[in-house]
Amino acid sequence: MSSSIWVKVVGFSAVERHSLNTLFRLSVRQTPAYCLWTPDAPAPPHVTLIDMDCHEAEVELASPTFNPNLKIICVGNKTHNKAWRSFQRPVDWNAMVQVLDGLFASHAYVDVVTGFDELDEQTVPPGMRVTLVVGLKPAERMYLRARLSLAGLTDVDEFETAEQASASLAHRHYDVIIVGLELSDIDPWALVQSFKAMPTPPQAVIVATEKPSWSAMEKAEQMGCAGLLEIPFNPPQVMGLLLKV
Repeated sequence: MSSSIWVKVVGFSAVERHSLNTLFRLSVRQTPAYCLWTPDAPAPPHVTLIDMDCHEAEVELASPTFNPNLKIICVGNKTHNKAWRSFQRPVDWNAMVQVLDGLFASHAYVDVVTGFDELDEQTVPPGMRVTLVVGLKPAERMYLRARLSLAGLTDVDEFETAEQASASLAHRHYDVIIVGLELSDIDPWALVQSFKAMPTPPQAVIVATEKPSWSAMEKAEQMGCAGLLEIPFNPPQVMGLLLKV
């Protein structure tokens, strides 16, 4: 089954929208399959395609819900400083597809003996980030998973203990790691410190605690953490931090 890449489209003329819809329809039986993102989609968008020549672009980029970590493809005479790629009009749609494939093409391959497509469950399409959550209670993990999804981090592994997390870290890279400071089987700060020694350290480490204090916040900062989350979670604090990583 093809994986779905959700594309948020902002602006564009009726003719260009028709070309985009055709592009999406033709990709349905391919890997990856590109789908037009709408607010009722089952996942957040993976990439945003913005018509920089329309007013909607200004509204989108100025919106408080705009995710600066999302890949942006700009079309038009102007671009944006966070643009991943830019295209002039008339748009070369074949080039557009090649750019999307370059970012999201699956690692799937065809087995030479059986002929079946196979995909290592530990691999993810390029451009998609993976998150590890360790040492938190089930309800806390459920809450974070929902907020991570809203921030564009949809691939999440959850473990109760450091031992379980370490086993996964041995064969999977994580871009974002969230560690509960009430972790019971190891000193959580020692675990955070160990991430620095990894061949490919995570992009961001966040700690969370039921007992926030100035000393904990200072230690998190000294150890290079992206931030400290208070439990019970404060929704604005959680989303504000996740959108920065």
